[in-house]
Amino acid sequence: MAHPDPKPTDRAGDRYARELERHLDWLDSFTSTALGVLSAASGIYTYLGVRTLLDDPGLWTTFAALAYSIAVSVGIFVFWSYLLRLLPAVRSAASRVGLMLTMALGSVAIVAMSSWLNAAALAGGAAVETHMATTVQNYQSALERAHANAVAGQSLSRDVARVRQSFQDLSEQEAGGTLSGFSGRGAVFRVLTQKSAELQALEAQLLGLGEPIENTFTQGNAILSRMRGTSVEPGPLEDRTVRFSEDAVELAGLITQLRQLNPAPLVVRAAQDLSDAVVLPELDGATAEMRAGQSSTINAVLTLVAQRADTLSTGASEVMALPPPDEALYTPMSAADAVIAYAGNFVPAWAGAISIDLLPAVLVFIIMVVQAAIRTGRGEGHSDDRMTVGELRAALAASDLLRQAEAAQVRPQGQAHIRPFEVPRDGGA
Repeated sequence: MAHPDPKPTDRAGDRYARELERHLDWLDSFTSTALGVLSAASGIYTYLGVRTLLDDPGLWTTFAALAYSIAVSVGIFVFWSYLLRLLPAVRSAASRVGLMLTMALGSVAIVAMSSWLNAAALAGGAAVETHMATTVQNYQSALERAHANAVAGQSLSRDVARVRQSFQDLSEQEAGGTLSGFSGRGAVFRVLTQKSAELQALEAQLLGLGEPIENTFTQGNAILSRMRGTSVEPGPLEDRTVRFSEDAVELAGLITQLRQLNPAPLVVRAAQDLSDAVVLPELDGATAEMRAGQSSTINAVLTLVAQRADTLSTGASEVMALPPPDEALYTPMSAADAVIAYAGNFVPAWAGAISIDLLPAVLVFIIMVVQAAIRTGRGEGHSDDRMTVGELRAALAASDLLRQAEAAQVRPQGQAHIRPFEVPRDGGA
């Protein structure tokens, strides 16, 4: 039974499909080479990333890093070669979904074993420098906070001086007989001068802390300046990291020293002692009336001492309640760890590292789209009934060759030809 003539639209779709196939054939001639180049490039950057993780510069370390990078290159090449061939060829929805899930899983594996190492090779040094710069900022904040707290504690000396001055004024008034009504340097005067002397000693101690606090703060700023220079200066990163670590340890010690120089806890204890530790002198009034006046005045002075002690203790507690400096601690990081920790600062490097590994996925989708267009243009049910002129000529030539071969097999082989009227000769004739 003869097949009906193909419609013009079918012939156009078939020509469209064959044109796309010719393009795919040409592209397929160098797709494997391009995929190999991408895999090799990823392997090179993976090797550089692995070397940043391995501290030992020996031969075995180099061999291990090289073996890992080669394995990554081969794995990437084989994985994408499989998908480039199989995913565009399958037709059922279940097969496509299965291979798509496989591609997603393989992409995650590639990122895990290669892309982050590529990012470490691309931006590892810059990430370590970013980590050092961030550490400098943290140390600077901690140093300034510790210095501010220490200065606030040292400024309590003004409150102590004000309270001391009030007791000195009261003692002068007592010497003139204004307080107890009896002039002279008796029991009340001795109580007042006792507390004034305690406050004067505390004031001198607070004032003596001003110079150590400023010297420590100046040393810390000098170390911070040196750390900033270390984080950006040219040179081997490993040497700079060692020097940076040494400066960080020294600066952490200075911050701790500033916290210890904060005199606020000392003022709290001194204020408590000011009200609790009172040595009452013997009343030395000549008469009972004078001794009663001295006792009454001493009780009033003790009440005043307790009030002044509470004032000093409240001020010192406010200083102690100030936010403490953050715990500044420098932890050295490898290039790979720094790239992960500061991934947000190196988005272009991460994009390049991932793209070099996952770019073949775009080729897979392109081939899937083209294969779907080929099937649509050619049709699923009539693709075997259509031939081009060249294919028809080739088929006719092959048919001629087959007929010639069949004729050669049918032709008689080795038959004898006897001439007419020829009589065979015998030996006796």
